[in-house]
Amino acid sequence: MEQLTDAILHQVITPRPADSHKGNYGRCVLIGGARQYGGAILMAAEACVQAGAGLTTVVTAKENHGPLHTRRPEAMAVDWLDFALTESVIETADVLLIGPGLGDSERVRKLLAFVLQKRQPDQWLVIDGSAITILAEAAGGNLIKLRQLLRFPETVVFTPHQMEWQRLSGIPITQQTSRATKAFTKELGATVIAKSHRTTIFAADGFCARNPHGTPAMATGGTGDTLAGIITAFLAQFPKNGKTIAAAVYLHSLIADNLAESRYVVLPTEISEALPLWMKHFEYD
Repeated sequence: MEQLTDAILHQVITPRPADSHKGNYGRCVLIGGARQYGGAILMAAEACVQAGAGLTTVVTAKENHGPLHTRRPEAMAVDWLDFALTESVIETADVLLIGPGLGDSERVRKLLAFVLQKRQPDQWLVIDGSAITILAEAAGGNLIKLRQLLRFPETVVFTPHQMEWQRLSGIPITQQTSRATKAFTKELGATVIAKSHRTTIFAADGFCARNPHGTPAMATGGTGDTLAGIITAFLAQFPKNGKTIAAAVYLHSLIADNLAESRYVVLPTEISEALPLWMKHFEYD
């Protein structure tokens, strides 16, 4: 398994051509944020915009639209009760993210099923948070059924913490070795970012790597939502492969480690705020 270094950022983050426009950097659709969990999807959107996505649309509870426009006016908002409009924005997406602050109501279960049904093979899908748990319950421990639900697992990225991975894979936390996770991931055919003290990436294209960075200062709500937003933006604008996903994971923790040198706690929004500066630093080899 490869140990990630700064080299992954130099390989993935490249200078933007002078004749660029927003269409060159991808259309991202982020889905989540039940009323009581609105902050999660807002933090994911913040990270997605700051990490360079060309267009970011947030499908969320209507109560979150005002806060989203106030904090991040670059993002567009769609009411997640409006399935017709939701379908139209899904059709235009290069990368989809579902899960941050999603909750587990019957309404959001239908929304997740709707997204899975409408997604096309060339549209990448990042599945985070409660969406992982909902899928795990729907599959009932049956790997074949899980693959059927995903339809195109090779363009799916899961971002589970250890308990979510246990629910999805059936591998107990105490037995979540790299070998066991890699074996299940290979059968599943999707990319898995196994989040822990030292996060590991098992990509569908065979790329496997361990992230050497990460700090206990990151242990606060919203850190995972921010990572999901960065991954979404990176897939939208850089090559859609395991190295790009690994670069997003690595940069997220690298920034946090740097901030933790002078902070006891590193807030997720601080990581997002720092993204453009750090990406500029690594754009040249």
